[in-house]
Amino acid sequence: MTDRNYIKGIFFITTSAFFFALMAVFVRLSGDLPFFQKAFFRNLISFIVSFVVVVRQVQKEGFDSIRIPKGSMKYLFLRSFGGTFGLLGNFYAIDRLILADASLLNKMSPFWTVLFCLLLLHEKIRLIPLMAIITAFCGAILVVKPSFNFSETLPSLCGFLSGLGAGLAYACLRKLSTQKCSGTVIVLFFSTFSILFTIPFMIFKFTPMSMTQFLFLILAGTAAAAGQFSITAAYFHAPASKISIFDYCQIIFCASFGFFIFDQKPDLLSLCGYIIIVGMAVFNFFYQKKQQE
Repeated sequence: MTDRNYIKGIFFITTSAFFFALMAVFVRLSGDLPFFQKAFFRNLISFIVSFVVVVRQVQKEGFDSIRIPKGSMKYLFLRSFGGTFGLLGNFYAIDRLILADASLLNKMSPFWTVLFCLLLLHEKIRLIPLMAIITAFCGAILVVKPSFNFSETLPSLCGFLSGLGAGLAYACLRKLSTQKCSGTVIVLFFSTFSILFTIPFMIFKFTPMSMTQFLFLILAGTAAAAGQFSITAAYFHAPASKISIFDYCQIIFCASFGFFIFDQKPDLLSLCGYIIIVGMAVFNFFYQKKQQE
């Protein structure tokens, strides 16, 4: 990997973090709409974009370019379920927590990925990464602040579980990549699954939208699609082990947007949780990097 590609990788993953933070802002600005409805429009944009990409790929390279390898279907469903579960949890948290808290709880996903890789892919966990995971969970507790008032704890719990869903999705992506499954097929499968999953809930509890709300949802979907393309470009130019830590810039972007747009200020416990989780992510990043040298 050249220094030029490394710099491009950092640029694209930082760009993706910005777009995903922007998505959270637009989701919040869309107002008091059911989170299933918000998730539908977010996935609709991704579906349209991925469908167009797949059609063009078939026209250019033939149907073999989107072939699903034997044994991949199970992981495609698990990836789609985990991604949808994580997305819904994240959207529920975004509407009810400050943006930085919702973003940080979702960024527990790398730690969940390690655990799911152990369960699904039978990858071993070294002692030091395991201790980092346990410490990160302790930091998450400071952000969640569990209490006997379930209505207050539920949004934080959903944010925490959104990281779990994303972790499952990323573990399945790792497996699918080893099976040489087409990336465009994975994105289209996930988008289709998410749309079909959310449609019944959206119809059952559909809330009429103003033109402004509709516009914000379209912008949220557009920002999410831009984030997905950016992160794909990032990992094309540089391996995850080299640049994944820069994805935590999303927390900084969310905290800035939350402060300047929504006048949100994290409390002391949340700030301590941020330091612990990000600190463990940085520590684990450099540990893994050293192991690969």
